[in-house]
Amino acid sequence: MQDDEPLEEWARRRAERQADSRGKLRAVPLGDGPHRGAHVEPDAPRAIEEWTGTEWKVVGIVENLAAAKAVLYPPPPVQEKPAEWDRPAMGKGRGRHRKPPAAERN
Repeated sequence: MQDDEPLEEWARRRAERQADSRGKLRAVPLGDGPHRGAHVEPDAPRAIEEWTGTEWKVVGIVENLAAAKAVLYPPPPVQEKPAEWDRPAMGKGRGRHRKPPAAERN
């Protein structure tokens, strides 16, 4: 059966997969016993580990689950609107598009 792919193609795909996964982070609880779900012992310290392509390397220690989530899932950068899109807030007044106050409607 000739379904085997050439070794060069397999090695290329493997190298691409390893390159894509390099730099990923994970938080591992520090404590006694086996590793369990992240929600277990949320106040326990965590080791932040980074995947090098072949092994997990410790890059830092944080004090609890909340701090670990802040490291693993940073907030996206805030995109500022260009100046031409900023418009002044509408001032007080009664334009046709505004509803009159409830006291005036009655």
